[in-house]
Amino acid sequence: MKTLVALSAGALLVTSTAFAAGNGDLMTSVPSSSLTVTDWYKQTVYDPNNNKIGEVMDVLVGPGGQVNAAIVGVGGFLGVGDKDVAVNFNSIKKSVKDNKVYLTMDTTKDALKNAPGFKYDSTKTSWVPDTSNK
Repeated sequence: MKTLVALSAGALLVTSTAFAAGNGDLMTSVPSSSLTVTDWYKQTVYDPNNNKIGEVMDVLVGPGGQVNAAIVGVGGFLGVGDKDVAVNFNSIKKSVKDNKVYLTMDTTKDALKNAPGFKYDSTKTSWVPDTSNK
């Protein structure tokens, strides 16, 4: 029994030391300029004339941790005929309208429909060109 207690105490000490050594990545506050991805993910995107042109389906993060692209679903009805396109993340402008997140892009629904399509490949866990319509 003493051996089990000693081993448990040793494991706890090693775990505590490892946690203390790795706490350089922990934050005690969140930068005030931080934005939450929920302000974009699954949100409707409108054109400058207030017409719905799509919905943000995914937000892509580069290896350095910077958000660099968004996948916008466009067209279709009830999942039929829809298309996912990649857009520069900075092209989506966020504002607040009637106490709700409001996203706009300076483009048209037709321009998005004519853009190259992408599909999510779950085996690669990444978006790849959609060649099914070619």
